[in-house]
Amino acid sequence: MTNIASENWFKAEGLQRVLALLNRDDGEARIVGGAVRNSLMGIPLSDMDIATTHRPEAVQALAEAAGIKCVPTGIKHGTVTLVVDGKPFEVTTLRKDVDTDGRHAEVEFTDDWKADAERRDLTINALYADKDGEVYDYVGGLPDIASATIRFIGSAAERIAEDHLRILRFFRFFAFYGKGRPDAEGLKACAVAKKSIGALSAERIWAEMRKLLSAPDPFRALLWMRTSGVLTEVLPETEKWGIDAVPALVRAEDQFGWPVNPLLRLAAMVPPVSDRLEAMADRLRMSGAEREFLEAFSEFPNFVETISKTDWEKLLYQHGAAGSVARLKLAIANALSKGEDDLDQLKRMGYLQKLLQATEQWQRPNLPVKGADLLAVGFKPGPEMGAMLERLEKDWIASNFSLTRDELVGLAIQ
Repeated sequence: MTNIASENWFKAEGLQRVLALLNRDDGEARIVGGAVRNSLMGIPLSDMDIATTHRPEAVQALAEAAGIKCVPTGIKHGTVTLVVDGKPFEVTTLRKDVDTDGRHAEVEFTDDWKADAERRDLTINALYADKDGEVYDYVGGLPDIASATIRFIGSAAERIAEDHLRILRFFRFFAFYGKGRPDAEGLKACAVAKKSIGALSAERIWAEMRKLLSAPDPFRALLWMRTSGVLTEVLPETEKWGIDAVPALVRAEDQFGWPVNPLLRLAAMVPPVSDRLEAMADRLRMSGAEREFLEAFSEFPNFVETISKTDWEKLLYQHGAAGSVARLKLAIANALSKGEDDLDQLKRMGYLQKLLQATEQWQRPNLPVKGADLLAVGFKPGPEMGAMLERLEKDWIASNFSLTRDELVGLAIQ
């Protein structure tokens, strides 16, 4: 059997304390899902989920007796979170589905590990490791990990009918863990059921897409989403714009050390048209910060890529730096994609990188003249003074922000 007991994370004191606690009183606990999967694939762990035969009330009682903090995070569905030395361990009682409607599942508790495995979505997510590190595979997850195959457990159509979000999870896990072509049955089932995505909440859809776009290289997953028609269902804005700019952006991220930004990758896939992006943000119920990013990206004006540094700073002052960074990075990625042997593209890329560096260091200057300064020389509050301030600001910008307060006041009283 496969064993992971030698892994450093498995030996951690907090985890061993939780496993020892739950493997008593005729109960059993095993690590399940992502921790086992990532460990076998040599990928860093992000969270720790534990499955147990104990009912949630019993887990609470055991934790209380041991002085371990227990938070009832989802007790209705059998889940509590144990906190040991500040680290959370999500503990869920074994379950099997009684009824599903594509969005929610009615479950009942069980002691059957195989039944618990068979209600999960993908084979690589249904692996268990016991207190000794022995790995249990009830659904063919180990060979799928070996071949980097993303496959639904049992019938793909049935798994999707239980929860329509699994369509997007199929592609998200393919983006992170898959190689070659997607599993044919899974791909076909996603294509057939793509309209059911509309029954999901916008928050669930966007959360899943945001994760997918955070993959090291999401392009192949996006390509198969487009081929199957799923991408158009989720992001119709991409239909006539496309995903062809994504590989260049991923390459630029790798080459220049840019942090992965799922919103920048999204921006590479959609037209920079304010009303369309605003409608998309409304539909997907994006956060305020996400909306601001897309608004800044779409509203930053087109610019000549040979623009002078002085004119660029004027543009930044008038429109802000946030949208310009996105526009510059996409332009740099485009230049990179056209070939490192092309001297013109190399020069273009070099100049755009200088603009990007200047933009990232740029601080918005403050207009040195205020309303109080105009009041002091005889202006009265009202439209006339407001119009004068606007005129002086234009003069100040035209001077490359060099005019002083006294010079501006002098212009005002000429």
